[in-house]
Amino acid sequence: MSKYIHKSHNVSVLIYHVVCPAKYRRVVFSKGVDEKIKEVCLEISKRYEVIFLEIGVDKDHVHFLIQSVPMYSPKKIVQMIKSITAREIFRMCPEVKKQLWGGEFWTDGYFVNTVGQHGNESTVQKYIQEQGKEKEYQKIYQQQ
Repeated sequence: MSKYIHKSHNVSVLIYHVVCPAKYRRVVFSKGVDEKIKEVCLEISKRYEVIFLEIGVDKDHVHFLIQSVPMYSPKKIVQMIKSITAREIFRMCPEVKKQLWGGEFWTDGYFVNTVGQHGNESTVQKYIQEQGKEKEYQKIYQQQ
């Protein structure tokens, strides 16, 4: 769950829902790649002030629920995640590089949305947890 981040001159709760599709929307997220992405994100959390509250992998895209600090813009956070995860996935899972021609892991685009701590954070979190599973809950979320 998110928490207040206290710095010397500010206190913040900045939460983002980020969706990053694989290049060409290729189905590259196997169980092994899913685990590696989560490992890499844990390392990102250790080096940067980016906290992964939830990571949900579907066949051709990944949902991230992220908390960060005001010094990182949403664009900077996405660039950081995409560049580090792509490099590490290609290094640890060479079979993925064969599936993607052109040497890129992620599409150029992404989706980002702010999430309110007291509003719909739990809704988005449950939605991300259910990624890759066909549930009635997802249909309800998509209608909102």
